[in-house]
This record gives sequence, C-alpha cells and structure tokens, in this order.
Amino acid sequence: MGKLVKEPLLGTDDINQVCFVVKDIEKATVSWAKLLGDVVPEPFLIAPQKFSQVKYNGEPTPARNKLAFFNTPGVQIELVEPDTVPNLMLECLESDGEGYNHFAVDVDKISETLESMEEKYTVAQSGEFYPDSGRYAFLDTREKYKTLIELLEFEGTKSDEPLSPATGDSQYAGKPLLGTNKIAQLCFVVKDVEATRDAFCELLGLEKSTILESPDPEIVKVKFRGQSTDAINRFTFIDTPRIQIELVEPDTSSPSTWQEHLEKFGESAHHIAFWVDSVDEKKALLNELGFPTIQEGLFFDGGGQYAYMDTTSEYGIIIELLELFKK
Repeated sequence: MGKLVKEPLLGTDDINQVCFVVKDIEKATVSWAKLLGDVVPEPFLIAPQKFSQVKYNGEPTPARNKLAFFNTPGVQIELVEPDTVPNLMLECLESDGEGYNHFAVDVDKISETLESMEEKYTVAQSGEFYPDSGRYAFLDTREKYKTLIELLEFEGTKSDEPLSPATGDSQYAGKPLLGTNKIAQLCFVVKDVEATRDAFCELLGLEKSTILESPDPEIVKVKFRGQSTDAINRFTFIDTPRIQIELVEPDTSSPSTWQEHLEKFGESAHHIAFWVDSVDEKKALLNELGFPTIQEGLFFDGGGQYAYMDTTSEYGIIIELLELFKK
C-alpha cells in the first residue's frame, strides 16, 4: 500500500468502488457474474425524484437509472444502465459508449470535503440514497484525473450487504473465469505521467510513486497485434488499500496498445488487471471465447508476463492478465 505522507484532499486514500456504464444491465450482470464467479444480481431502479432528489448540472431531473452491484475482495463493482432522460450517466454513455465511468470513495461529509479541496470542481450530479440514508456527488474531475470521482456519504453504519439482491442465476457462483474475482489494477493512459502522478498522489495524500522508463526491448519482448515493437513508454504504479492505479504515458511514435488508445480515446481508462496462475492458460481460454490478444510481453525486470485481452465487446474495457514467475 502507498505511504500516506499528508492528509488526502478527499479525506481518504481508499478507493472502494469502480463503476461501468452499460446499455443492457441484465446482459451485463450475467457477463460480470461469469467473470467474477458470482451470483447474477437483480438490477433495481433508483427511487423516484421526490425521494432521490437527483440533480444534474444543478437542475432536478426525474432520471431513474438502473443499478447492480458486485462485492469483491477488493473494490465493489457498480453497473449503471442510464435512464433516457437527461442525467450524467446518459451523457457519458452517449459521448464515450459503454465502459468504465468513475471510481468512488466514502467521505464523512460531502459538503466539508468540497469546501476543503483547493480546486472547486463542478458537481455534475448529486442525489440522496433511498431507502438508505446518505447522499452522493459526482465531481467533474476528468481534466485533471482522467476520470469522474464520486463522493459517497452514509448516515449511520454502512451495510456490508450487496445493494443488489443476489437472487438471480447462481450457475457461476464460486467459479471465477480467471480463477480470481479480485481486480488488482485500474490503468489510465495519459499524456504527462509525471503531472498526473503528482495530481493523484496529492489527491490521495500519498508519497510520490517512482516513474519508470521503458525497459530493454530485449528483456520485455513486446508483441503488439502480433508484431514485435519497442512499445516505448513511461509508467508508474500508485498503491491504494484496495486497488493499484497504473498511469502510462506512451511514446506516440512507438506502436503499442497505449499509443493506440491515446490516439483513439484520449486520456482515459485503458484496462483493469487480474493476477492469474498462468497467463498462457487464461489467454488461450479468452481467445477461445472470442477475445483476441492485443499485446503481450514480459515485465520490465523479466520476472513475470502480461497479456492485454480485447474484452471491450463484453466488458467495455480491456482486461490485462498478470503472472509473476515462481522463483
């Protein structure tokens, strides 16, 4: 875990939820249940506006998004199918398509957190929990952190029970597709890794992580879409209690999945990662399921291997497989 060196701007360094926006939540819950080895949860509509008090860009909206949740050993996974009336999640779906949307943290008081932050971010959407007591606020932090950030405020004790009743199909329960249900890493491709690292570490109150340069191509042996490449980049890892944040700054003159992503989608989330027993075995499994390998290679020190799988058609994001070689 990263070393806390000052009070986090958010009041915490504990990222506890990662959210994905989807077009068909019933279909998405089945896909994620299969990936995580969980019971398919029953999606639910948020309460009507008189209870939820949803405001989008400061104005009330009757939007009733449909939600589903998965609790994992690390972060909670939230899926959102937006309503068709104006709201932030619909805006994101229409502009960016399905996929990663935001991460969330718990705070004592949203109003106090907003007041204590030096930069005054726009509250893009807010609302009340119902029937639970509490509230949320989405901060438009995309320019600085390449992601929306959600603040969650609970009144009383926060329940550990899933918000979505696990009463659906249980055929995948206990059988994670990759052998694990813990998301180890969330990665963002950025234009300036140093500036983004500084911003994240300040936000989370963490010691600045080390920025690493591209390793020797003879060591990492990278292949991008089947072709050998130097895949030149600068990168860093920021450790938080539940999930590691990776930032990658690609050299746009050197072919790689990061360079391709930056050109197509700009600075944004690139992948989630899972540690697996065998990259080769899980890569073959995903290939058989119709998910091609985008890029693969060895760790910068040669002590492990990785593979990026094109799972965007099902999960809206690339899945990276990570394996640490046994000594």
